[in-house]
Amino acid sequence: MDRLLLLMTTATYRASAFLEAARRLEVPVVVGTDERQVLSAANPGGNLTLDFLNPERATRAIVEFAAQYPIRAVVAADDDGVILSAMASQALGLSSNSVDAARAARNKARMREVLAEAGLPSPPVHRFSLEEVPEDAARRVPYPCVLKPLFLAGSRGVIRADDPAQFVVAFDRIAAILRRPDVAAQGGPLAQQILVEGFIPGVEVALEGLLVDGRLKLLAIFDKPDPLDGPFFEESIYVTPSRLPAATQERIAACTHEAVKAVSLHEGPVHAELRLNEQGPWIVEIAPRSIGGLCSRTLRFGEGISLEELILRHALGRGVESFEREKQAAGVMMIPIPRAGILREVQGKEQAEKVPGIEEVRLTIPPGRELIPLPEGTRYLGFIFARGGAPEHVETSLREAHRLLTFIITPPEEIWTEGSRVAEVERHASPAGRARARHSVGARTT
Repeated sequence: MDRLLLLMTTATYRASAFLEAARRLEVPVVVGTDERQVLSAANPGGNLTLDFLNPERATRAIVEFAAQYPIRAVVAADDDGVILSAMASQALGLSSNSVDAARAARNKARMREVLAEAGLPSPPVHRFSLEEVPEDAARRVPYPCVLKPLFLAGSRGVIRADDPAQFVVAFDRIAAILRRPDVAAQGGPLAQQILVEGFIPGVEVALEGLLVDGRLKLLAIFDKPDPLDGPFFEESIYVTPSRLPAATQERIAACTHEAVKAVSLHEGPVHAELRLNEQGPWIVEIAPRSIGGLCSRTLRFGEGISLEELILRHALGRGVESFEREKQAAGVMMIPIPRAGILREVQGKEQAEKVPGIEEVRLTIPPGRELIPLPEGTRYLGFIFARGGAPEHVETSLREAHRLLTFIITPPEEIWTEGSRVAEVERHASPAGRARARHSVGARTT
């Protein structure tokens, strides 16, 4: 029996898409998640509670489970499960990426080392302990540079600094994020360091692919028409097919394939972020999972097959080589959080959905919830999906739909304004960091 184990934390956006894909394939599913499901006792062969922060223990639990309920494939929905997926697959004798490759892809510092060793274009890289004196570290890096955690996703904690003063403030903000108990537990030793890279100028794109026995099957290249130059790196619009010249797209695919080989990834989905400049394509990040959030809804293959179904088909050993992305252009806007506060109301959704080309406006944060922008935040307000005859029409539709939305946001009693950001830094920073945080906002705090 082709029973499938889907690894997903309760925080994932991807559950329904993967479960629907499994239903279409008529494959029994075991949901491996980090919290016990309410009705799990009624379906012991369909649910498995796992400790994602301890993949060794979770792997033992999976092996014990598989002795009674044999598993044909293990698939991780998000970054949180890629190491566990590799470990469990190896323990069960299933085809997968190696554990070392999965660990390298999840560690941004290690990934940079591997890419540089392979001769791929790489910026200057430094790694600093959280205990480092930021002023000292600031004197040892090039500018402009980008500071980031070694393991967080979605641009959380990623900050550009153009001079030592900005470096020190960015360092303290990232350190405060990494010292939060939930983040520290998630990252383990990786949460004790900050990575600093030389800023890579240029246009940014994303590549979606699928590795089949080490060969990269290109699924889509997304243009990101909005500049991503910092100080924070909140992504917004993705549109495919790319409008870049065919030769440039070939170079993007070739660079990604070289990076995949350098990291020793071999099977399953690949999502890569690249920058393009006069020196060619540069890998920003590469991950052994599919595109995040709800963005996969932009991709359809063959006769309406979703990206998730394609991933499951491959994991189960069913052929995927013949499937190509639909010819129609498609795109998504990840609705950015305009400012911190409590979301009271979203106006204009019906009008936005009437814009030609718009398929849906999906809001993912309900009214009454606190909004925390990047770099501290982890969520978008929602997603806008569009399709059309040409990429430029899709981009226009997305921008017009977003223009019609109005977000009513009021400040809460305690919020991530400049003043409360100082309070957060003070909770987790050293005495010197607390003093810098207070000084950095000065008269702006009211």
